[in-house]
Amino acid sequence: MIPDQRETPAAISGGADKFDDDHYPAYTMGRAADMLGATQNFLRSLDEAGLITPQRSAGGHRRYSRHQLRIAARVRELVDQGTAVDAACRIVSLEDQLHESQRQNNELRATE
Repeated sequence: MIPDQRETPAAISGGADKFDDDHYPAYTMGRAADMLGATQNFLRSLDEAGLITPQRSAGGHRRYSRHQLRIAARVRELVDQGTAVDAACRIVSLEDQLHESQRQNNELRATE
């Protein structure tokens, strides 16, 4: 769930494939906030918490990927249930760590 900030081959190629790339920063802050039903301040708080680091346009505007919007949506879900933003960010980070550990564990078991 935590975004991988490295560039993917689709993002590097610059072709139409970039729109199929989950990590391509296609959404402006305003559009992302509208899609989430959240405020732009909410998205800024996720950036400040270090959970999501949006890429920046040439003009310095934040751009979000679909992957980052899914993370923000999960945080929003927790916040809507009464969890503080900082705590929700920590929960999502821990969920991601657990998921990655389970994936690695499954890989190791498959090679045995």
